[in-house]
Amino acid sequence: MADAPATEVWFYHLERTGLEQALPELLEKTLQRGWKAVVRVREAGRMQHLDAALWSYRDESFLPHGPDDEPQAPRQPILLTTGFDNPNAADALFLVDGAEPGDLGGYARCVVLFDGGDEAQLAVARAQWSAVKATGVAVSYWKQQARGWERQA
Repeated sequence: MADAPATEVWFYHLERTGLEQALPELLEKTLQRGWKAVVRVREAGRMQHLDAALWSYRDESFLPHGPDDEPQAPRQPILLTTGFDNPNAADALFLVDGAEPGDLGGYARCVVLFDGGDEAQLAVARAQWSAVKATGVAVSYWKQQARGWERQA
C-alpha cells in the first residue's frame, strides 16, 4: 500500500481584501474540487463571526458549513473550529488569525491566510513558514493581486 501524499502548505498573503471576502472564495473552490474543509480559528468569538459571515457573504451563493459544537458537525462540508480534530474528514485545513496547524496528517492541503497589514499576523505567518519549511513539506506563497492570486514562491 502506497503512502499518502504529504500535505501541501499554501500561504495566502491578504493585501487587497479582508478575510471575510477571501476565505469564502477559497472555500468555494475547495468544495468544487469535491473536498471538505476545516477552518481553524484561535478564539470561539471569531468562529461565531466567521459563521455569520459565511451565511451572508454573497446572496447568490451558499456555503454549507457549521461550527464544531453542533450535533451534526461531522457531516458538515465546511467545519469551523478552535480544535485540532478533523471530525468531518476534511481534505483541506484553513488556518486564520494565526491559528496553529497541529498535525497535518490526513489533509491534502493546509491554507494559511494572513493579513498583510497586521504585523502580528505577519510575524506568526513568517514563523509558521520557517517551521513548515524546516520539516521538508511542500510549501508555497501566494500574494493577492488586483485579480486573483499569484504564486510568488
